[in-house]
Amino acid sequence: MSQRVVVVGNGMAGSRLAAELHARGEDLKVTVLGAEPHRAYNRIMLSNLLAGKIGEPDVELAEVAGRGVDLRTGVTVSTIDRASGQVLTDDGDRIPYDHLVLATGSRAVVPPLPGLDPLRLPERVIPFRTLDDCRRILALAGHARRALVLGGGLLGLEAARGLAARGLDVGVVHRVPYLMERQLDPAAGAMLAGTLTGLGVTTHLAVAPTGVEADASGVRLALSDGRSLDADLLLLACGVRPDTALAAAAGLAVERGVLVDDRLRTSDRQISAIGDCAQHQGTLTGLVAPAWAQARVVAQVLTGQDPLARYQPRPVVTRLKAAGIDLAAMGDPTGGPGEELTFADPARGTYAWLRIHDERLAAAILLGDNPSVGTVIQLFDRGHPVPGDRRALLLGRAVGGAVAAPAASPALMPDATTVCQCNTVSKGALVHCWRGGARTLDAVVAQTRAGTGCGSCRDAVAGIVDWLSRADPVEVGR
Repeated sequence: MSQRVVVVGNGMAGSRLAAELHARGEDLKVTVLGAEPHRAYNRIMLSNLLAGKIGEPDVELAEVAGRGVDLRTGVTVSTIDRASGQVLTDDGDRIPYDHLVLATGSRAVVPPLPGLDPLRLPERVIPFRTLDDCRRILALAGHARRALVLGGGLLGLEAARGLAARGLDVGVVHRVPYLMERQLDPAAGAMLAGTLTGLGVTTHLAVAPTGVEADASGVRLALSDGRSLDADLLLLACGVRPDTALAAAAGLAVERGVLVDDRLRTSDRQISAIGDCAQHQGTLTGLVAPAWAQARVVAQVLTGQDPLARYQPRPVVTRLKAAGIDLAAMGDPTGGPGEELTFADPARGTYAWLRIHDERLAAAILLGDNPSVGTVIQLFDRGHPVPGDRRALLLGRAVGGAVAAPAASPALMPDATTVCQCNTVSKGALVHCWRGGARTLDAVVAQTRAGTGCGSCRDAVAGIVDWLSRADPVEVGR
């Protein structure tokens, strides 16, 4: 009898696990239960949908229903019965499992403000988290002139830039004196605010919201400095909280997230957790690359392909994906041992900051046009020694004989270079795929998944495929 695997959640983590299990072709009966009524979609690309750069079909993820995968959308799991090895759904079904995987994700935080009821938000106050949220925002934005975004983190700025691209007058309200404080230092945050101003986004910093008034005609946001801001809609981008209610009710060990070990097992060895809801070594992920890496480990363990597989977190690189903004941040900007180097060009909106410890890159912030961004990410990701002349990394050009900028031609790029961070796809893997017969960008993407995460590497993947199609076979290494 085949092993029964039930996956609770059809988001980016749950759907990827189903795909990983499906690809391995093992004797498994997989049931995926998704609370949202839609097929799986790429949540990271919703900001591009908001900006009008793509349509809804472009955010959909590959469907894996059939061939051993039973996908049920619009189904909410209400209870985990660990004693009988079953999950109970809101429509009364009892689904047995041999192994259960929680991929319940996270929920948008609604700040405790007068005028906001988390269970019944006003029509013009919308969290920016799900596809349905995005649809509601777009419906209002079509008849709006002004919008407010509460929260100056990564998600809030992507939403703000998306609405500004549609011609709205957008304001961002942020409690902290500078934007994206988890990834940036004050200087970079100030530079980013200036860049946003040029793109039609006004920032209101170091000020807290104190109340919301909303009716059919608009929204008014009261601020701690006595001002009030009026808009046609208010987006909430105040962070997310892991959805652990189901796990906690089942008696699993839960702190901020569901506690898991290196094999992503919870305190019940018949239950795993991956993605936003999982807490591994005291850390929550909240990003796509770790979630997909976790899905791969669980698939290896459940199929017996590698029963001892372990999840090993990789260094996290944050990219701001918004038109007119090029930002990469990695490591902890708040301090640590090592030497620090900074270059700033406010007139061009360019800022570079590096912290180097033991000849390795410990943290970095690159804002604006900097050709060395690819090299900096590679050095950080792989822990390789930095060049002797650090200025090459700051300025992205040859300095004193050191060349830190990425290779002008993919022919000069090492095969080990990671092109897609989300899916850990190297240049060598793209070349191998092309040699195997995938001679178009779509074919290479379909086989390697490169570019299907945050999308920031799509141009690089396209450039390599274009080079492969024009290169002499000897140049490619055949």
